[in-house]
Amino acid sequence: MTTLVVCLDRTDDVGRKTGLRSPVVGWEAVRALVTDVGLADPEDSGVNSLLETLRVAQDLRDENEDVVVAVVSGDRESMVSADRAVAHQLDELVAEYDPDSAVVVIDSAEDERLVPIVESRMQVDSVDRVVVRQARDIESTYYLLKQFLADEELRQTVLVPIGLTLLVFPMLATVVGPAEGAAAITTVIGVFLLYKGFNIDELVTGLAHQARESLYSGQVSVVTYVVAAGLTFVGLFAGALGVSSLDDPPGVVIPAMQFAFDSVPWLVMAALTASAGRLLDEAISDEPIRRSYLSLPFIVVSVGLVIRGFSAYFLEQQRVIEPFVVPAYEFGALSNESFAVTAGERLALFVVTAIVISLVGARLASYFSESEPETALVDADVDSDSSADSSPQSELTDGGPTGSTADADGSDGADE
Repeated sequence: MTTLVVCLDRTDDVGRKTGLRSPVVGWEAVRALVTDVGLADPEDSGVNSLLETLRVAQDLRDENEDVVVAVVSGDRESMVSADRAVAHQLDELVAEYDPDSAVVVIDSAEDERLVPIVESRMQVDSVDRVVVRQARDIESTYYLLKQFLADEELRQTVLVPIGLTLLVFPMLATVVGPAEGAAAITTVIGVFLLYKGFNIDELVTGLAHQARESLYSGQVSVVTYVVAAGLTFVGLFAGALGVSSLDDPPGVVIPAMQFAFDSVPWLVMAALTASAGRLLDEAISDEPIRRSYLSLPFIVVSVGLVIRGFSAYFLEQQRVIEPFVVPAYEFGALSNESFAVTAGERLALFVVTAIVISLVGARLASYFSESEPETALVDADVDSDSSADSSPQSELTDGGPTGSTADADGSDGADE
């Protein structure tokens, strides 16, 4: 078993400092190379890498293994040419010594990128990375900074906000004061972090793409979405007007309930409009309507009724709104006197109505979703019957079993 102990040098530091061409093969040649590199640059970590290569080779020889020691260097012109030079030298070593496996010795993260090239040509049993103790933290930090600066997305995400902060803060500190400037910068940074943390950019991109596709395909939901957006703004405005009409209420519960009470009807109409448009798109398309789109309008109405009922309950308890009064009516022999509905009865009526509407929606959605497969099954049976009826005719016209039998009989008669 022959093991190749190879020291990788992607940037050709050995050739640049000693003038030797790689590959350098052999125990004595590598040991002489250690002296040459050490005299040229005693601070180079390559000296430690070469010594580690010799040490690994010596340990394998002590275990009675055949060892080939080699140093392979790249090219200084470009990274592509360096990788190709290393690949060519490895091919020469494989052709000459035919090693069964390899032990790779490297001294930097840059050289570690050559490991896949070695693995593509032979089995790699071990990768030994030599790190000088005094320079370990410095080298790691340098490598991380280099990788960070090479990543365009990270540069735009981190360096651009920091640069803008350093530019804007002095101007804000001069105009409005240091405290106000720091507060403004902190607010902007917080908004930016939330924007990136919740992937709002991806959501906005997805919505824009969906809107563009909907416009090009002529979907009805485009119009209903616009109407729903308008109804949503109307609902928010109505809720804000309701809150502004309160006479300085304590706390935030009552304003929140008032906002929900006034805005929920408009928001429910907006949701119903949007779901109706989506339901029309599903009905127009050739595909069957999904169950979720059928039950969505009923769920929206149910949730709206529950929110409206609870908000009315709290407002009526605080005497913000008047109790609901059922007016007197007379219809033939039936008549009713006017009476007021209490807050609890009103809440129970809203909740029960919401539950009934949700159950009706679930039942209707289940009914339509079950009827569609039956229709498809009937269509499939009709298709199969038609194909079965047409198959004998096709066999007769195409020379099926009957025709072939007649031909066979005729040929037998001719032979006789």
